Amino acid sequence: MSSLPAMTSSLATRLRVLILGGTAEANRLAQVVAKDPRIYAVLSYAGRTENPAKPPIAWRVGGFGGIDGLKHYLMAENIARVVDATHPFAAQMSSHAIAACAAANVPLLALERPPWQAVAGDRWIEVDDIGAAAAALGAAPRRVFLGIGRQHLAAFAPHPQHAYLVRLVDPPRAPLPLRDAEMVVARGPFDRAGERAMLTKFCADMIVAKNAGGNQVSAKIDVARELALPVIMIRRPFVPARQKVETVDEVLHWLGHDAAPAERGV
Repeated sequence: MSSLPAMTSSLATRLRVLILGGTAEANRLAQVVAKDPRIYAVLSYAGRTENPAKPPIAWRVGGFGGIDGLKHYLMAENIARVVDATHPFAAQMSSHAIAACAAANVPLLALERPPWQAVAGDRWIEVDDIGAAAAALGAAPRRVFLGIGRQHLAAFAPHPQHAYLVRLVDPPRAPLPLRDAEMVVARGPFDRAGERAMLTKFCADMIVAKNAGGNQVSAKIDVARELALPVIMIRRPFVPARQKVETVDEVLHWLGHDAAPAERGV
């Protein structure tokens, strides 16, 4: 699936930018650069979410075919800059972007959310990966909210003594790999009132979450603190060193196209 206009002479004079998306920050960047006639940007979705919102710039869905495929795309499309605004847990895509940009000699900048930090009242059990999170639930039966998406649910199948609540963006195409599971299909953002109602109705006594980060802590983490629920917090995966910033304005400065005041209010 794609929406890529044919290259014209007018496009040739614009800065050609590839945005690796999948986050609210990527969408925000797309909204801003769409109003800048000096930039021609393409937003790339990984394709894990069905029917993504159509951005105001050219876009594509799906992988590139590994490092070599991404390198070929960058060269074929005359991409001058790449902004990696993928999810902090999309480590493979980020690593591929580092290698492909180096091979194609294309500058790369990561737009990366700062990780969440535990504060007073949080009951975090920090682990390194999904397998460790499943093991950390323990032997005693628990009622667990899995705030991890659909990709890694199978890791919890060997722990059938627990009851799970799973929230997904899209309805699953196959049965969940969990013996005792309830499912909620919904798209964020989610507020505290809704998270509290959901967790209370399920009688959750533990939460499993990825440290997705952001300037505002997730509502489910706030509610876990309020309800004194333990949170198994999965640390971010390793990504090789790269230049990174935390705000859209910093990306625009790097592109050499700082936003005008009207654009900052988008």
